[in-house]
Amino acid sequence: MRRNLIKANIDQMEPLIIEPGRTPTAVFVKPQVGYQYGHPTAGGDFPFAEQDRTAYYESVHLQTITFEIARLVVRKLTEGTGIGAAKLRLRSRHQLFPQVYAVVDAYVRRKVRWQNCHPCELGLATYVERAVERLYDAIEPDDDQGEPPLIPIPNRYKPIGSTAEVDFKTTRPCYAIIKSHINQVVLDTATWEQSAAFRLEQSGAVAFYARNDHLEFVIPYEYLGISHGYTPDYLVRLTNDVTLILEIKGYEDDQDRAKHQAAQRWKAALNRWGQLALWDFHLCRNPQMLGRELEWLYGGDTN
Repeated sequence: MRRNLIKANIDQMEPLIIEPGRTPTAVFVKPQVGYQYGHPTAGGDFPFAEQDRTAYYESVHLQTITFEIARLVVRKLTEGTGIGAAKLRLRSRHQLFPQVYAVVDAYVRRKVRWQNCHPCELGLATYVERAVERLYDAIEPDDDQGEPPLIPIPNRYKPIGSTAEVDFKTTRPCYAIIKSHINQVVLDTATWEQSAAFRLEQSGAVAFYARNDHLEFVIPYEYLGISHGYTPDYLVRLTNDVTLILEIKGYEDDQDRAKHQAAQRWKAALNRWGQLALWDFHLCRNPQMLGRELEWLYGGDTN
């Protein structure tokens, strides 16, 4: 970047949900003397005592946690500025931190779902790491103020994939389709893929589509410090020439939200590249409503 100016669309960012069911905020413990036979019971001479994080809540403030998240995001943004460029990294961090802190503060206020927990739960390492990764994926150079735009890095040997190369055998059940360059859809579940394919075939907003199976369309992302590859369910070409990355998802966990955030970043970079027309990403939670969703979002008649 030339002037270290950044931006982030908070509205399009995936939420961060505090999960007391996975990371309990309090437990009941009971002193035990000697040993006993059988299963533990509530009876005994000693009462139960509640152990919680009250002392931690009293010793830290949400603003301190926000500052720490912003510091980690800035560090992640500047760690690739090159070896031997200490002054450049220092200047970049001074310029980036106020902007990053404003983004982090807006994200904490608008996108963190507290689940009736204390706000300082955000300071636990598991949530800090998720927040840093999510914010890092959402922050982009501010091309509206002259910064170079975020663009993808194509594979030098095969920059553009094709459905012509999809050819494989499978023992899984298949569903015959018409609006596709591939003759059948492989069904990984009993109803979801089949229902989605049926609605895509039925929709007047769809020109053609392909199930992302052996198509090798994978979006890289990072979750809890480990690199992964996200494989969306479908690629759909709509009648308005938009290529849609389509994900069919019922239950959504935090790693799924990290995948979807990476897809938004990849979509934005590809659209700025401008070599493959316009792309978009859509998450469908009910395949039976897919046709109506496509009609409402992108136009076209559905049967």
